[in-house]
Amino acid sequence: MAGKRQKTEYREQRTDFCPFDLGSRRAGSLAQGRLLSSVPSTSLRAGFCLLTSDFCLVIILLAGNLAHFCKANDGVGKWPAHIQTVLDATEELKYDRAGRLPLYLWQAMDPGLLEQETAEELVRKLDKRGIGLITSWDPNNREDSLAASLTVARAQKRLGLPVNINATKCLYWFFNGDERTAHIDDQNQPFWDESFGPPPRLASADAGAGKRRMGCPFALDFRRPYIAKQLEYFVRAFNQAGLDVGFIFADWEIDGPIEFNEAHAASKRCRRCRDNIENIDDFEEFQKVLRKLRCELQREVYAEPIKKNFPKTLVGNYGVYPHGGYRYWYDYYEYYVDGQPALADQKAKYRKWYHEFPETGYTAAMPVIYPWGRIFDWYDYADTDYRWFYNMLLEASNAGQHTPASVPIISFVHWHTIKSDSSAGQVQQFSEEKYQELLWHMLLRGTDTFFLWCRKDEAAKEIQLVHQVYAQAQQYGEFLSKGLPINFSVPKQPTTVISGLRLKDRVLIRRTDFKQSDDPVEIGIVDQRIKIWPAPGRCQIVLLN
Repeated sequence: MAGKRQKTEYREQRTDFCPFDLGSRRAGSLAQGRLLSSVPSTSLRAGFCLLTSDFCLVIILLAGNLAHFCKANDGVGKWPAHIQTVLDATEELKYDRAGRLPLYLWQAMDPGLLEQETAEELVRKLDKRGIGLITSWDPNNREDSLAASLTVARAQKRLGLPVNINATKCLYWFFNGDERTAHIDDQNQPFWDESFGPPPRLASADAGAGKRRMGCPFALDFRRPYIAKQLEYFVRAFNQAGLDVGFIFADWEIDGPIEFNEAHAASKRCRRCRDNIENIDDFEEFQKVLRKLRCELQREVYAEPIKKNFPKTLVGNYGVYPHGGYRYWYDYYEYYVDGQPALADQKAKYRKWYHEFPETGYTAAMPVIYPWGRIFDWYDYADTDYRWFYNMLLEASNAGQHTPASVPIISFVHWHTIKSDSSAGQVQQFSEEKYQELLWHMLLRGTDTFFLWCRKDEAAKEIQLVHQVYAQAQQYGEFLSKGLPINFSVPKQPTTVISGLRLKDRVLIRRTDFKQSDDPVEIGIVDQRIKIWPAPGRCQIVLLN
């Protein structure tokens, strides 16, 4: 203790000295030199020794401070900016995830080509935070993307962790702008359905300029081998390297057969479509035929080849999951067309949806739980948080209720409003508090883990919000792994929402109140009635009799 106290006293005596203020230091040295010139040589020698020892001590202190600075900033500048954002916004888990699925983040993807040792360091850092690192297979940059992916995959294998792959670019484009994929009218002239908006950023040069060109769903057979080969290159390389894939996903959206927007009208105009769809005027028949084709494409060029080579992998696609027959959201490029079958709820029209998941061959469900801007205008709740919460929990419950327990649910989530033109300037942002409550209820209704998508400028806050819930939830690991959801209903009005997981004679409960109440709420579990008291911001474990 005495040594520490002495060092502290020494530093306090020298608070006027800044080692980086060379001007001040130089002025002080000159002043000391003028004083020394007036003393005897013996005293001068003694003074010089004092100055020399003083200077050495300053150097030692500087070295110590720099070492401390380097330790405090360990890793900063070592990783790409998007990876550093993930590390800065998260903390190591306090509770072991014990083999449960990691958290997936769009920013925890593609760190670039790393040295093997560096890759292992990054994989380990993220794993301690419960985050799975993802690499992408890019057929437009085959060699470089493969090299980067192999390096990370080797690190994951060495550490006993699953390999995570983004195969999105391997599936584009079936509709690549080739006129052979266009619709054909009665005059045998090609035409396109341009109701799906401009091409996504993912579009390559051959996809055409202007609006996204969607063509005839019956003109894609010649594209299948081309798409399959894009994936085969990476699969073969992983097999040769002795590497398995634990989780592989795609974000394959505005491509291939899709029945919405003006697709029905375009197909009724197309001679080839009329020849292949017996009752084309019936939208549900049209939907069924197109969805079957869409499932076939995904199964043959993607799901089946992946499962054949990596039998234990989880394979899925954005927005494909079991459901109850309706979809409660629209993607940014979608809109409702009058006459199509839908379920009305205030101003919302929930579209009738084909049961596609079993026909794709996928082994992971990937629902999309986003605050799309148009949702805000669908409902008239004075508590605007409930407009978001209600719709998003409807969709999360839709997936949770109808997905078999053997199929993991990896839910895409997002917090910032995805604005639409009709709601520009009118939408009130979903609050952080209620968004995190939503995430809790999702976990207690069947979601196994989250996959956060967000833009670069949103990343820090988005990552922080979802990681906090994921990290805290791991303390209830046994419930998350083995518990059964007790409830999938969503109140039509802002009130008390209860979700839970039952594990034998215990129930993990989350109660969220949108209307202030200190009273218990009684619910039925199996053949019992239990009272759930308010517990703001936390879960409760209730014992059954």
